[in-house]
Amino acid sequence: MEPEVFAIACLPLLAAPGPTNTLLATSGAAIGVRRSLPLLAAELSGYLLAIFLLRVLVGPLIAAVPAFGIALRIAAAIYLLHLAAKLWQHSGRQAIATSRPVTILSLFVTTLLNPKAIILTFTLLPAEAGMLAWLPALILQIVVAGSAWIAVGALVQRGFRGTFHPRVGYRVSALALILLAGGLSAHVLASA
Repeated sequence: MEPEVFAIACLPLLAAPGPTNTLLATSGAAIGVRRSLPLLAAELSGYLLAIFLLRVLVGPLIAAVPAFGIALRIAAAIYLLHLAAKLWQHSGRQAIATSRPVTILSLFVTTLLNPKAIILTFTLLPAEAGMLAWLPALILQIVVAGSAWIAVGALVQRGFRGTFHPRVGYRVSALALILLAGGLSAHVLASA
């Protein structure tokens, strides 16, 4: 695959709405761009570890035991529902503006379980021998897409200041995660 083709295929995938991007936008809205930037390290670490684990452990295991892939998707859907519940509960707190609803750990785990990693690993990245050459471009695209979502969250919050209560943002984010979990569950049911 040519570098241009890789970038054209990869960046839209990373920029598409999903669980990681929902949390990044939520953080950008809640605490601003500068304070949310450390989350990019968690996102990057989550994707890179997921790619490694998928290539080395999960791929061969799913090939040998297909039910493991279904169990993995169910676990990811349950985690997304758990995260949605935490965001919803957080939206009811009084001190929303002074707290940090999206932690580095929650973003890391969410990214580690993000179905986009499966697409990156088994569809877009070349075989193990050529994969290292593509990692710098992938890292750059992860950081660019993640930064954009943080900025979008901050811009939405700034644009609606006074008319947009942060509680609404948390609840919209929670609903988005519920929809993603539902989509993942539907995919499991369709493939079972």
